[in-house]
Amino acid sequence: MSSGQQARAQAAAIKPSGSGQSSEEVRPPADRLLALFDGHRLSPGQRRIAQYLIDHLTEAAFLSITELAERVGVSQPSVTRFAASLGFSGYPALRDVLQPIALSAVAGAPDTREQIRRNELQAAVDAEIENLENVRRLLADTNQVLDIGRDLAASVPLTVLGLRISVSLAEYFAYAARRIHPDVRLVTRGGSVAFDALLQSRAAGGTWVLAFAMPRHAKETLAALRSARSAGLRVVLITDPTVGGLVDEADVVLTAGTGSRLVFDSYAAPGMLSAALLQSMADADPERTQARLEQYEHAAEQHHFFL
Repeated sequence: MSSGQQARAQAAAIKPSGSGQSSEEVRPPADRLLALFDGHRLSPGQRRIAQYLIDHLTEAAFLSITELAERVGVSQPSVTRFAASLGFSGYPALRDVLQPIALSAVAGAPDTREQIRRNELQAAVDAEIENLENVRRLLADTNQVLDIGRDLAASVPLTVLGLRISVSLAEYFAYAARRIHPDVRLVTRGGSVAFDALLQSRAAGGTWVLAFAMPRHAKETLAALRSARSAGLRVVLITDPTVGGLVDEADVVLTAGTGSRLVFDSYAAPGMLSAALLQSMADADPERTQARLEQYEHAAEQHHFFL
């Protein structure tokens, strides 16, 4: 487990209702903050960020990545790299750990998250609701999602790519898309395997790749996107808001936040965005969609696929 995940595991540890405070909770906020930085080799710019957080904790813990970068006088990628150097998946994950510390500093007492958010699991759900609200705002422009759905539906074959932690999202999308699309190809391995699959998809007439990239972002995902572009394929990328170089290799980028309050991320918002894209693909060719769904239901009944 990375040091970032260790910090998240400690911050989000589930406590029975009415339980007493742990030794971590009664540590002074300054000590808890310094513990996040201990043992990490930080560049001069990263040390400036750390010092700003120490000096302005109660305010800085609630700043956006843009606001923090402006206050410190560094770039947004510098803030992202700072969070990664501490072992976090991105700045939002670091901020999720900083905020309870800041709240305890404001209160002048041990961590007050339980009083504010009731408990750790509910706080995680609240964060996911916020992520879903952001997706809701993104989907306000239905023309955009319908245009993307038409492009994906028209790409035969359609390649769906997701590596490492993003495999589950890619598998879900491909499984559902095969009900309404004649040729969906799933790529869940990087390197030469992904390269060959992308070349074959383009040679067969494919025009688009739908790629999922959730944190922590893998170098092999970036290499796969570059391979897709070099093969002549266009890319729709679903990723989190703390993206880096991946966006440069995509033709269309749709962002959906990941839940990062618990030791492992949750993906309610990317899942909702995936379902919206599947709906837009179905709407792009209603007759084909209806015919394929009826064919699938008939086969399922014949072979007794379901209870």
